[in-house]
Amino acid sequence: MNFFEFELPAIRGIQAGRPYYLTACPLGLLSRLFPDSDAASSVANQQQLTLNRSRIPEIAKYVLDNPKSYVLNALTAAVDRAVRFAPDISEAAVCSGKLRIPMSAKLLLHDGQHRCAGLQAAVNAEPSLADETIAILLFVDPGFKRTAQFFADLKGHERRLPRSLSILHDERDQYARLARQVIQNVEVFREHVEMTRTTISNRSRKLFTLSAIYQATKTLLGGLSDPSYDVKVRTATEFWREVASQIPAWQQAVNGEVSPAELRKNFIHSHAIALAALGRVGHSLLADDQRHWKSRLQSLRQLDWSRSNSRLWEGRAMIAGRLSKASSCVILTGNAIKHQLGLALTADEQSLEREFKQRRKA
Repeated sequence: MNFFEFELPAIRGIQAGRPYYLTACPLGLLSRLFPDSDAASSVANQQQLTLNRSRIPEIAKYVLDNPKSYVLNALTAAVDRAVRFAPDISEAAVCSGKLRIPMSAKLLLHDGQHRCAGLQAAVNAEPSLADETIAILLFVDPGFKRTAQFFADLKGHERRLPRSLSILHDERDQYARLARQVIQNVEVFREHVEMTRTTISNRSRKLFTLSAIYQATKTLLGGLSDPSYDVKVRTATEFWREVASQIPAWQQAVNGEVSPAELRKNFIHSHAIALAALGRVGHSLLADDQRHWKSRLQSLRQLDWSRSNSRLWEGRAMIAGRLSKASSCVILTGNAIKHQLGLALTADEQSLEREFKQRRKA
C-alpha cells in the first residue's frame, strides 16, 4: 500500500521552519481522506472534539440550498507520515507542484470537522457536488506526536464572529435582511442600534443591539400565516413603532433627554430580554387579535419597568438583581407583559408561571 498514493495539486509553504501544503481536495474524496471520526480508535482521533451531530445537516442544507453561492473556508489537517512533493518548476521554498500522500497514511482534522462531515452529507445527497473542491491546509506530523499542541495553537487564537456582525452582512437569511430594514423604518431604532457588537458599553448612546432586534423580530413573526416578505416588514415595522410609542423613555433617549446608559441602569425595557419578551407577546397578540392589537398595546404605558420594582421582575427578568437571558426568564417576563395586556397564557406559560409562584412562596 505504501507504493499507492493520492496525488493532489498543491502549493508548498514554510511555517516555523517546516513545510506545509495548501491543496484543493475534491469533495468526493473527503470520505476517503477523513473517515468518520466516531469510528476511529486511535489516540490521535480521541483527542479531537466530539462532533455535534446537529450541525452536520445544517451545513449540508446550506450547501444544497445555495449550490451557486455557498462559501466554506479551508480545512486544517495533519498527515501521520512523510509525503512527497514534486515542484512544477524549481525547488524554491514556496512553489506549486504535485503533492503525493500515501494511501496508507492517516489524516487528522484539527479544524473543520463539521464542515467536512456536512460536505460529505451534501455529496451523498447530491453526487454532482463530488467534483467541486475545498481547500485543505496540510501539515506533516509523523505519528501525530504534535496533535495536542496543534489543536491548542489553532483554537487558542480563534475569535468567534459577533452575532450582530454576522446578521449585518447576511443576505441569505430573510430575517437578517428584515431586521436591518425594520431598524431603518423605526425611528427609535434608526440611529440607536449597535450594529456590530452583541453588547453595549456603558458610555454608548445606543439603545439596543442588532442581534436583539433580529431575534425578537424573528420570534414576533415566526409561524404567521402570510409568508410574504413585504408583509412581514410592514407588520414588524408597525409593531415596533407602536411599542415605542407606549414606552416614552425610548423617545426621551432619542431626543437626548435621558442617556441610554441611565435607561439600561434603571429599567428593564432597555435590555434584550425585554425585546425578546415583547416579541413573544407580539406573536400571540397578532395571532389572536389582528384587528385591535394596537389598542391592546396601550396598556404597556402603565407597566412599571423599573428594575427597582423587584416584586414584579425578580425571578422573571432578574435573578438576584441581575438581568438574565435564560429562556425561562424571557417567558416569565413575557407572562408579566401578557398579564398587563390582559392576554391569556399558553399551557406551557401557565406551567412555568405556577413553578415561579411556588418558588416565590417557598
